[in-house]
Amino acid sequence: MTCESGDLGAGRRVNPQDGGRRDFLKKAAILPAALMAAGAGDAAAPAAEQKLPQIRLGKHSVSRLICGANPFGAGSHLSVFVNRAMERYYTPEQILKTLRRCQDVGINCWQAGVGNADLYRRFTDSGGKMHYIVIASGDSANIKTVADAGCIGIAHHGEATDNLFKGGKIDGMQDYLKRVRDAGLLVGVSTHMPDVVDTVESKGWDVDYYMTCVYERHRDEAALRKLLGDVPIPPREVYLMGDPPRMFKAMRQTKRPCLAFKILAAGRLSDRRQWVERAFRETFTSIKPTDAAIVGIYDRYSDQPAEDAALVRRYGSGR
Repeated sequence: MTCESGDLGAGRRVNPQDGGRRDFLKKAAILPAALMAAGAGDAAAPAAEQKLPQIRLGKHSVSRLICGANPFGAGSHLSVFVNRAMERYYTPEQILKTLRRCQDVGINCWQAGVGNADLYRRFTDSGGKMHYIVIASGDSANIKTVADAGCIGIAHHGEATDNLFKGGKIDGMQDYLKRVRDAGLLVGVSTHMPDVVDTVESKGWDVDYYMTCVYERHRDEAALRKLLGDVPIPPREVYLMGDPPRMFKAMRQTKRPCLAFKILAAGRLSDRRQWVERAFRETFTSIKPTDAAIVGIYDRYSDQPAEDAALVRRYGSGR
C-alpha cells in the first residue's frame, strides 16, 4: 500500500508547551488500528494463546487479520506530514520488529508489494513464519521475484485494475493473471469498486481471491457530484460512509475469499475507540466467514498488532 524532522514519541524530553502540537501529531499519525483498551490484556498473553480465526487461501490457512503494507511504505492517504513520520519510523529493522510482533499475536500473513521481497526473505531467514501476498501488475519479472521470495499469491494492483475497468479495457489484465497462475501462485484481483468484483464474477475468470477496498476513494469530481449533488468537494480523497455496505454486498455474492481493506477509511475512523470497534464489528458481521481483513499497522504509539488481533478474535470468530 507509504516525516517530519522531529522524533516525537521516541523517548526524548518534550517541552510541556509543545504538548498540544505533539498530541495533535500523534492523533494524526494513528492509522488503521485501534487504541483499544480491550487489547491490553491480549498483548501480554503467552504466544500459545495468540490464536486468530483462519480462512483458506488455496491450500494455505491464513489469519482473518492480515498485516497491510501502506504504513510501512509511508502511504498514509492522510497527508505528506504523516507520510514523513511513517517513513522516519519504519526503517527495515522496525518493519521486521513489527512483523515479529504481528506473528506473536497470531497474524500469519503480510500483504505488501514487490519491493518488499528482500525484506520478506530477511524475515523468514531470521525464523519468521508469515505468508506473503503481493499486489502488482505489468512486469512479468516481478512475478518471478516474489515467487522466489516465497510469495503465495499476487493480486492485480487495484489502481491498475480500476483504471482498466473505467476505460472499458478490463479484459486486458487477463494475460497478467495467467502469468501469475503459470508461476504456480494464487491469482487475485484487487479493486476499490464493487462493480469490478461483479464483472469478474460474471466473466468466470480463473481467480482465487479478491482484495476489496471498502471505500471507493478515487471517484473524480463528476462522480462525486452525481452522488452528492452540487456541494463543495474536498480537494483530496473522499471516503463516503455509504460505501462499505456496497462492497460488503459484492463480497457476499462471490464464493471466492475476499480480503477487505481500508476498513478504517485510511485512519479517518481511528480518532475514537468506539469508531474503530464499530468498523471492525461491522466488517466482520457483514462479510463471509471465509473472508478476512487487511489492516495497516502503525505501532509507534501503541501495541496495534495486539489491539487489532483482540478485535478480530472478538468479532471474527464465526457466526
